[in-house]
Amino acid sequence: MSSFIHHCLLFFVIAIFAVSNAAKLKPKAFVFPIRKDANKLQYYTSFEISKRGNNVPLVLDLFSQHTWFVCDGYKFPTYKPIMCHSDKCRTYNKKGEPCMICEPNTVSRTPGCTVGACTLYSNNPYGIFFGQGALSLGEDFIFAMTTNGVSVGTTYKSPKPIFPFTCSDANFLGNLSNKTRGMAGIGNGITSLHAQLSSQFKVPHKFALCLPSTSENAPGHMFVGGGPYYFSPYGKDIAKQLITTPLVENPLKIRGVTQSGEDAEYDFYVNVTSISVDHKLVSFNASLLSIEKDGFGGTSFSTTSAYTILTSSIYESLVSAFVKAAAFRKMIRVASVAPFGACFDSKSIARSQTGPVVPYIDIGLAGNTHWRFYGANSMVAVNNDVLCLAFVDAPFVRSSIHIGSHQMENYLIEFDLVSKKLGISTSLSFRNTTCSQSRGI
Repeated sequence: MSSFIHHCLLFFVIAIFAVSNAAKLKPKAFVFPIRKDANKLQYYTSFEISKRGNNVPLVLDLFSQHTWFVCDGYKFPTYKPIMCHSDKCRTYNKKGEPCMICEPNTVSRTPGCTVGACTLYSNNPYGIFFGQGALSLGEDFIFAMTTNGVSVGTTYKSPKPIFPFTCSDANFLGNLSNKTRGMAGIGNGITSLHAQLSSQFKVPHKFALCLPSTSENAPGHMFVGGGPYYFSPYGKDIAKQLITTPLVENPLKIRGVTQSGEDAEYDFYVNVTSISVDHKLVSFNASLLSIEKDGFGGTSFSTTSAYTILTSSIYESLVSAFVKAAAFRKMIRVASVAPFGACFDSKSIARSQTGPVVPYIDIGLAGNTHWRFYGANSMVAVNNDVLCLAFVDAPFVRSSIHIGSHQMENYLIEFDLVSKKLGISTSLSFRNTTCSQSRGI
């Protein structure tokens, strides 16, 4: 058994209980705060489990469907394991991973490990940790904020509390923000946080991210169940003004192929049709924009990649086009600062409400629309004197374009699993607001 066997996983039943007169109200949607660790460039949310005060802060992960955290310090009085070959095991472990075998001296049938339990994989992409452990079940609680007009913090009773998450130990936290205790899976899978809340409370299966550009004191939000989405001082419901493009699935997911120990592809994909800089098309091999049968290519999203990652040929073409457009705008190029390939003297660049005044980058999307990046999202300050193009090269990457969190900051991005569409607002800074000013009521 893997050296990660002691990272035994727990599956708990989460019931959301009402407070006072809110008990019989049906929630319309949920909203969770998103905070940014500016040093780690990670985004995390939090909720309470088992009892009030059991606050669990978790880094958001669009690549995974599983939620896991370090269970030390928490009590789970209703622990029950999911055993191998059970119906629940077949639901969550479709690959038929072997039954749990605990390490010597481990007390069996505990949140740490249960002999003969169903097993599942979980991973930490920051620490490159990947391990197998036992699925378990307990009747614990989650307290979530809501967007139905009731005061923030109101909670509800779940009719069938089945939200699954996993349990690990502190060794699994490598390179995560020290403000967090694990990771929340919000990928395209049945055990993800949004999928479980949507299923349990019969709210529309859609969720939206609004990643903040500032630190923990000014959070953005994650919405589950749909809008309206209001931002101060803008005042209007942005949900009615999103550009939309179809969500597409990776062929590996459709075929149920397994890679790296997980069900294939929890990523969300869209069809990109072009890239342009200051309205001029960037020239590259257009076939890279399609997802091949082997699962490579296409465009996906990541909250765990700080900057958008491009396969080398697209990256080189984008940098070349941007440098030419920058020269036309009289931006002064300086020595590159790794990992960025094009950097400029910040004194040669003016500023506006959308950030540094630099060439626009437009991502053409299926449906004859485009996503525009202004300077706030296309550039990053590496020091007081230098701004760099905030895209990075990856010679070997599964997605040809892997849109990172810096590019998503201060956009409202809605993943609508009902209509299979992605919705994107224009830059909130263009509307004189930010994700930190979202109300979601």
